[in-house]
Amino acid sequence: SQANFEEDSQKQPAVGHWKTLMPSKGSKEEPEAGCQDAGGADETQSTEQLNVSRLRSSSVEIREKGSEFLKEELHKAQKELKLKDKECERLSKVREQLEQELEELTASLFEEAHKMVREANTKQAASEKQLREARGKIDMLQAEVTALKTLVITSTPSSPNRELHPQLQSPSKAVFRKGHGRNKSTSSAMVSAASQNVTPEPVSHERKEVDSILFAEFQAWKESPTLDKSCSFLDRIYREDVGPCLDFTKQELSELVRVAVEQNTLTIEPVASQTLPVVKVSAEECGGPKKCALSGLPRTCRHRIMLGDSGNYYYISPSCRARITAVCNFFTYIRYIQQGLVRQDVELMYWEVMRLRREMSLAKLGFYPSEM
Repeated sequence: SQANFEEDSQKQPAVGHWKTLMPSKGSKEEPEAGCQDAGGADETQSTEQLNVSRLRSSSVEIREKGSEFLKEELHKAQKELKLKDKECERLSKVREQLEQELEELTASLFEEAHKMVREANTKQAASEKQLREARGKIDMLQAEVTALKTLVITSTPSSPNRELHPQLQSPSKAVFRKGHGRNKSTSSAMVSAASQNVTPEPVSHERKEVDSILFAEFQAWKESPTLDKSCSFLDRIYREDVGPCLDFTKQELSELVRVAVEQNTLTIEPVASQTLPVVKVSAEECGGPKKCALSGLPRTCRHRIMLGDSGNYYYISPSCRARITAVCNFFTYIRYIQQGLVRQDVELMYWEVMRLRREMSLAKLGFYPSEM
């Protein structure tokens, strides 16, 4: 711009340059005209220099002001950028905190849900276990009621029981009822028979004689009944009857059966009444309708057993069922004595125990009723 200005100023005529209209009268006027031209040129040049210096100073001033303005704007922009960075950092922290809280909340909800499911499963398992135990107790009570019915002496006017009424028999044929009484009529019958001094004689007309050692052991046990097999009475029966009767080919399963019988947690049911799920053990271990799980022999199995609440069923043959039933009948009777449910003479209870021992002996030898 400065170059254009200088070029324009050179093209314009110099200020104060006048052209003479009249011819000069002498040589004296010519030097004056030359002086005037030189003075005008100097003035023009100084004016141009002044204008150029002014333009330069104004350009520098504008440039400085523009630079300061730009610096201020840049400083403001930097401040705003820092504030925005801080705001972004704060928002980022807030987002991370919210994400963490959301994850913790989700994890706690899942954990609570799993906890509720576990508690529900535990309650369901406990309820199912109680249901199985209740069913087992009902089955046990039904079996005990059936056993009690077979032991209770009944009589009707149309068909009197000669064992209950000894007066209907000849004095020589009056006999005692084997077994243990469950009601007052049985005890009264025993008392009436004893009052008539009738000699006790078994129905099969076999003779009996009390073994003094066995009777002494039973009397000692009867003073304080217990199921602890360390006493001499039960120790002998375990060695001579219970152990051999529950000694099957499958030793491991035999031990489980013995423990279940002792703890009164063994269940026997007909195979036809299968209402529970299929067993969870292998077919070789549980046997089948055509194979006994205890003996391992091919036999027709009409019953199966369950040990406790395991849910596993084992098919058993009639012979094995007779052996297990004989042992269960023995333990049931001594439990009745321990609970004070048998109110008989000690000798009568002793002979009932001997009868149950004889059933175990016959069962372990392979004898069992045809209805099994």
